[in-house]
Amino acid sequence: MTTGDTRSAAYAERLAGSGRGWRRLLDVQRPYRWNVRRLRLGFVLDLGCGVGRNLEHLGGQGVGVDHSAESVARARARGLAAFTPDEFAASEHARPGRFDGLLVAHVVEHMTFPEAAALVRGYLPYVRPGGRVVFIVPQPAGFRSDATHVEPFDASKLRRLVTDLGLSFERCYSFPFPSFAGTVFPHNETVLVATLPTVAK
Repeated sequence: MTTGDTRSAAYAERLAGSGRGWRRLLDVQRPYRWNVRRLRLGFVLDLGCGVGRNLEHLGGQGVGVDHSAESVARARARGLAAFTPDEFAASEHARPGRFDGLLVAHVVEHMTFPEAAALVRGYLPYVRPGGRVVFIVPQPAGFRSDATHVEPFDASKLRRLVTDLGLSFERCYSFPFPSFAGTVFPHNETVLVATLPTVAK
């Protein structure tokens, strides 16, 4: 799978470093924390959880999975429930319909479209019927800011991904500013919300 060097200790340190120092003092994550919480996803499976920032935003109401053992270790050190893929598969959480929602934040741009579809498809069975799936991706300036990014995903490509996965589109929006800001502001994001089909009666 094409993921650059996102398994490395250096990448985990970079993720951890973005939540330290003046950034923490100024609470630059406040709007992003608010955005994730307002989605009311319930008990969440955070796919590609990194060092656990979104798990913290969710108040620990979820479980994270990441292919980087270093990132998982750092998330656990913060008191969060995080697993490598193999650990997750062997855990009590790996059962059908265990989660109310699936969060895929800043993950799919690290791989090709077919790889992203395959990755997410493998975790959908763990989400209950009618549960929500949320994708968050960087906009152009953010995509350019990270050498491990592989393929850009805009709103149109995310909608195609959702269709390929058999999900129902709910809404898509730019956050925290309109999408034009994403050409220069690296922390502008595109957020797409979709739902799993409900079980037919």
